[in-house]
Formats: sequence, C-alpha cells, structure tokens
Amino acid sequence: MDPKPHDHTRAVFIALVLAGMAYALSQTVVSPALPELERSFGADASSIAWVLTGYLLAASVATPIIGKLGDLYGRARVLTIVLLVFAAGSVICALAGSLALLVAGRVVQGVGGGIFPLAFGIIRDTFPQDRVATAIGGISATFGIGGGVGLVIAGLIVDALGPSWLFWLGLLALPAAYTIWRDVPRAHTPADTRVDWLGAALLSLALVSLLYGLSQATDWGWGSAGVIGLSAAGIVLAVIWVLVELRVEHPLVDMRVLRRRPVLMTNINAVLVGFAMFASFLLVPQLAQTPERYGYGFGATVTGAGALMLPSTAVMLFAGPWAGRLARSSSRLPLVLGSALLSLAFVVFAMAHASIWEIMAGGALMGLGVGFAFASMANIVVESVPSNEVGVATGINTIMRTLGGALGAQLVATLLTSKTIGSSAIPAEAAYTDAFIAAAVAAALATAAALSIPRPRRPRPEPVPQATVAA
Repeated sequence: MDPKPHDHTRAVFIALVLAGMAYALSQTVVSPALPELERSFGADASSIAWVLTGYLLAASVATPIIGKLGDLYGRARVLTIVLLVFAAGSVICALAGSLALLVAGRVVQGVGGGIFPLAFGIIRDTFPQDRVATAIGGISATFGIGGGVGLVIAGLIVDALGPSWLFWLGLLALPAAYTIWRDVPRAHTPADTRVDWLGAALLSLALVSLLYGLSQATDWGWGSAGVIGLSAAGIVLAVIWVLVELRVEHPLVDMRVLRRRPVLMTNINAVLVGFAMFASFLLVPQLAQTPERYGYGFGATVTGAGALMLPSTAVMLFAGPWAGRLARSSSRLPLVLGSALLSLAFVVFAMAHASIWEIMAGGALMGLGVGFAFASMANIVVESVPSNEVGVATGINTIMRTLGGALGAQLVATLLTSKTIGSSAIPAEAAYTDAFIAAAVAAALATAAALSIPRPRRPRPEPVPQATVAA
C-alpha cells in the first residue's frame, strides 16, 4: 500500500529545517570573517564587501521569482533544484582561489533565497491542517536562529580550520534536497503555465538598484548622488513594475493579494522587524569587542562576542514553534507580542549595557521577539493568500525583511560613525545608545503595524430554531 502524503511529514520538516539553516547560516557566518578573507585575498575593504553585497543582491532577486516558479511548476521540484544550486555555490566559495570566484560563488548561493517561500508552500500543501501553523513557526524561526548561530560559530571555525571552511556548511542542503525529492508529492503543472518574465526583470532591477544604493550609503554618504540616484531609480522601477503587473494577463504577483490589509501590514512589519534584527547583529558584537579602556565594552574576541548572541539564539529555538501554537487561535497575537518584546529588548540595551549579563538579558528578550514575529509573519501571509500565490507572497515578505535589514545595518553604521571618541574611529558609547533607541523605535512602529492587522473573524453561532427554544 502506498504511504499517505502526511506519513513523511516529520522527515520533510527536518529537511526543511536543514535547508533553512543552511541559507540562514550563509547570511551571517561570513560577516565576522571578512577581515580574515580580506587578508587572505589581499583585497581592500570595498572589494571584500562584495562577498556580502553579491549574496544580498542575488537573494533579493531570486526569492520572489523562485517562489513564483514553485507556485507554477511544483514547490518540491523547484526546491530540490534550488538546494542543489545552493550547494554548488557553497563548493565554489570553499574552493575559490580568487576574490572574483568567491563573489561568483556567493551570487550562486544567493539562489537559496527561494528556500523559505517554497518551504512554506510545501507545509501548507502537504501537512495536516492542525500542524501547519506550528510547522511554519518552526521553519520561520530558523531564519533568526541560523543568523545567530552563524555569528557564534564563525570565529571558532576560522580559528580552528580557516575561513574557507565556513562555506562547507552549505552542504547541509544536500540531505535536505534528497529528502524533499523523495518524500514530497509532485504537483501537477497546468498546461497554460506562463511566467511573467517582464515583471520579473523589472522587479529584479528595482530591488538591485534600491538595495545596492542602501548598501553603499555608509561609504558614499546618504546625500551622495550615487545613493540618491540608485534609490530613486529603484522606486521608479518599482512603480513601473506595479503598473505593468496590473495590466498583464498572468502577472508575477497579483497586486490584489499584496493590497489585502493583513498582507500589506505584515510586509510593513517585516521591514521594521528586519531593521531591528540586523541592527542587533551589527551592534552587539561590535560593542562587545570594544576594549574596556574606552569606558565601555568588554574587549571580547570575535568568538566571545558571538557567544553573547547565544541566549538570543537559544530562545528563538523555542519561540518559533510556541508562536505557531499561539497562531492556531490568532496569528496576529504572536506578531504583536513579538514586535513589542523586540522594542523592549532594545530599550534594555539602550539603558543597560555595562555588563555581560545585561547584554544577555536583552538578547534573550530579542530572541523571543524575533522568534514570535518571524513565525507569525509567515502564518499571516499563508492564511491570507490563495494556494497558488503562497510562494511569491511569502517571497515578497522575505524581501521586505531584507530591505529592512539593509536599511538598519547602514543607518546603524552611520550612527556609530557620527559620534566617536576624540579623533579616533572608535564610536562613543552615546552612539550605541542612539542606535539602540533607533532600533527600539523601529520595533515600536512594527508593533503599531501588527495592531492594525484585522482580528480574525469568528464564525457566528447558528440561530437556534424557534421550535427548539419552545421545547
């Protein structure tokens, strides 16, 4: 007898977690190793930054397009291909003998941006209904968990094995690809399937212009012609893309879906939560590594600074599934709680960062907030769109996080350079306080966006027949 589709849900869930972790690790594990990579390849800071920028741009372009391809051609089939390509990019990076080849490998790795939207669609299609919210919560949590773990283990791997070993972590995608190919039922592809390649090209150009402009804001200056020009071009291209999507017969994204209030407010929330989370990835390790002689900081090593993220990462491990359980009654509730807790965490950071225990307490609050928020974002979007739009809609939500993260990282870097100690390049303690407050405000605005999501409507009770009342 053939097994039922849900007989393999545990194996599929583990495979999706592995896939998500592989992608999330690759986002942050490289950041602490950039100075070592710079020395290894004899590059300058602006050149080595392309190891991050190339990955960011490729992922932003790939995420919504791959999500749509999964909606059209079958999510299991497309996810298997994406994981194999991601693993190939990891091998290229690990074996790269030049900076150009390393950046090329990172661009190939960026295709992994489509992992999360495809995973959410697979869960919705193949898991029992009562387990969908919890499973999506668990997968969503890996985005934050992997990012935190990447910061923790990067120093250990570089010190013990060398920077090239950071990229072998991407081979976690291979067992995930095999399990997805083996256990997830294949979807039927409609005969009239079409891809809106014009819409895909316009969206890609808009995202590249906007994200590249933001990524250069610290180096070029926020008021520079390059940043303003690229940002303006990205916004204009985005407007053109929307106009085109409203007119084509088979759009890449159905604009009516994105205009729905739950989806729109969740995407706004994603930008603001992404801003706060990526700000913390930059602020906490850098503050911890500041020598104590400057009046703050702990003089930590790269590994020690990453270890301060452990409480945040550990809490996320439980927050995602917990939020999924809360989402069974209302996905809005954990999003509101998560955004509010994230704002509170940055208030704690701003007011108390003189000891390691204060940083770890703030980190635990942050992990709870991020875990709740990420898990509920995906659930709200999945609940609010038709099945054939899940991939692209969750892909757009992921991109909103990326945009927020890019903005947060650059604004925080600008704040840190605005107040320095004397003539040195060391940020003053007040600069960190300003940056923590900016992140707290962003998370507070995310809470307001979450509160504006309509409450789920409860079904009205059936009227009792008069005859029954009389009896």
